[in-house]
Amino acid sequence: MDEMKTEKYQMNFVLNGGMENERFGAQAAIHVQRPVYQTEELNEVTTYEYKKPDLRRTVKKKFAACNPKSCLLATIPVLNWLSHYKWKKNIAGDLASGLTIAIMHIPQGMAYALLGNLPPITGLYMAFFPVLVYVLFGTSRHVSMGTFAVVCLMTGKVVSQYSYDETSGNDTHFNEDVHYTPIQVATAVTVTVAAFQMLMYIFRLGIITTLLSETLVNAFTCASAFHVATSQLKDLFGLVLPKRKGIFALVCTIYDVARSLPDAKVAAIVISCVFIIVMVINNEILKPILARKTKIPFPIELAAVVIGTGLSHGFHMKEHYGLNTVGEVPTGLPLPDVPSFSLIPTIAMESFIITMVSYTITMSMALIVAQKEHYEIDANQELFALSCSNFVGSFFSCMPITASLSRTMIQQTVGGVTQLASVVSCLIILTVLLWIGPVFESLPRCVLASIIVVALKSMLMQFLSLKKYWALSKWDASVWLVTFFTTTIINIDYGLLAGILISLFSIFIQAQRPYSCLLGVVPNTDLYLDIKHYKGIQEMNGIKIFHYSGSLNFASKGAFKSMLFKRTGFEPLKLLTMKKKDLELTEDSKSEREELLTKYIILDFAALTYIDPSGVETLRSLIDDYRQVDVEMYISSCSGTIFETLQRCDNYEGKSSQFVIFPTIHDAVLYSQSCFIKRDNCNNS
Repeated sequence: MDEMKTEKYQMNFVLNGGMENERFGAQAAIHVQRPVYQTEELNEVTTYEYKKPDLRRTVKKKFAACNPKSCLLATIPVLNWLSHYKWKKNIAGDLASGLTIAIMHIPQGMAYALLGNLPPITGLYMAFFPVLVYVLFGTSRHVSMGTFAVVCLMTGKVVSQYSYDETSGNDTHFNEDVHYTPIQVATAVTVTVAAFQMLMYIFRLGIITTLLSETLVNAFTCASAFHVATSQLKDLFGLVLPKRKGIFALVCTIYDVARSLPDAKVAAIVISCVFIIVMVINNEILKPILARKTKIPFPIELAAVVIGTGLSHGFHMKEHYGLNTVGEVPTGLPLPDVPSFSLIPTIAMESFIITMVSYTITMSMALIVAQKEHYEIDANQELFALSCSNFVGSFFSCMPITASLSRTMIQQTVGGVTQLASVVSCLIILTVLLWIGPVFESLPRCVLASIIVVALKSMLMQFLSLKKYWALSKWDASVWLVTFFTTTIINIDYGLLAGILISLFSIFIQAQRPYSCLLGVVPNTDLYLDIKHYKGIQEMNGIKIFHYSGSLNFASKGAFKSMLFKRTGFEPLKLLTMKKKDLELTEDSKSEREELLTKYIILDFAALTYIDPSGVETLRSLIDDYRQVDVEMYISSCSGTIFETLQRCDNYEGKSSQFVIFPTIHDAVLYSQSCFIKRDNCNNS
């Protein structure tokens, strides 16, 4: 290798006039003249600086960059944006947005609280206490925090599993000596979620939600929407059904509904149908027409609640028709109550799953709106904000909060600029909690169920996205199908776990099948392209250029060697064995003839992302194997990180480097051609 470094070869080629075609016209000409470099030589010429990890200096630099003021502003973002708030310009938009969101919070909060098997007033608490805390610590200016159907449903399943229903006397708790109310279980879930979010914030684990891909979240939320819709069938038909828990709960619920249809209340069916039809007509026909004239949508959900309450109260529907109503709605604010910490070990797994889903959905919404409005979101600060919000909410009968898709889009569309809109919303909700709440006591539950079902339309229609995923990637389609059907048929928790496992499995399989090809040269250029796809390029005599995309590690080294032998057309050890046995080549052994013509193999590592010591050892063994059959193997275009790994492995093991590395494919080709010419001259002489 030392002899190789002493000689210089000139790279000299001219593209006179460039290339011409009808589409692009004349191209600019390129004239390059420089020595042929090996990477180590180029590093010396350009004074390459090797990375030396220095923990002490890194920590010192981090602390030097910190100052109390910046830390305070980063931890409490409201101090930053409120001090720069443009009151004359933005206050009108925030007021209108806050009013609109409050109007949406009232019916959605009451309806989604029922999904959590809690009193409807809980949804209004969730729209007040944790939202005020999020205003202080959140970095998103537009997300509307509060109730979200999927998270409320997941919390409701935990509530029904571990709570004691005083009305039915049905105790489903694991310990007969201790009875927990639904509120106690819900707040225990909330404080556990807050603890997980705080741990993720401390250890900067916001990245963990990348395990939930867009495909997985799409399938999971779609399947969860079917669970939510199924859970509302009993109220839509006015039925009294047992609560199904565990696996196949959705299937069992549908069976129960079908069996109980003869007992359905006609009044509930009529009211449900009328309200659903009216809200669908509003959303699909009237809403687009109104959107052309004003940004503020008609509050159809609030109108449904008000009209439903008025009809129920005026016609005494509970007494005359046996309709189930909301029941008692207390006034005032709840007294703070310490959550049941003894429940945390029991519900930890379910709470962790809720944490993942809640954070992923919230971050997705925050990033979508931030991209539209051109500002940044701090993922870890969002964890801190959610943790603080849920911790405070757990003392005031709240379930875990999540960003709502519909409310967030409205908050941004109507003209909201900052979280001051959420403050306005909270003030209106406070008014409802203090004085207006009892008005809704006679509201039929079938009206709330109708609101939930109509609001689920967008999530239910996500089923159509399977066609897109199938067209773009069969792996994504597989993830979607496994997640959807496992969530729908078996259980929500199992569905999410199955989705994560199949996603990781698909990543692993694809990592073991990296892309590789042989490259050829575009005539009169230094461009090297895939010979399979580009028919106007040439392979060079005696030289095989192997392009590899992916990582080279202990798991992929076998696939790397197999692809290399397949692309180049021969296996060195097999060829050496044949030579030792003096086997004669026959006319049919065309590949063996090509083997003997190949003298140089160039590995194009421009797309090599990672190499470990096992991969380095694989390259060493390949170099030795090829040299035994008089073939040299060179490396080209590797990144600085890959080059340093190769050097580090050689230095640690005290071995002289066997690697001949070039900065570009063209350097390696010119070097190989010059060596090829020298070899021919020596043979001729």
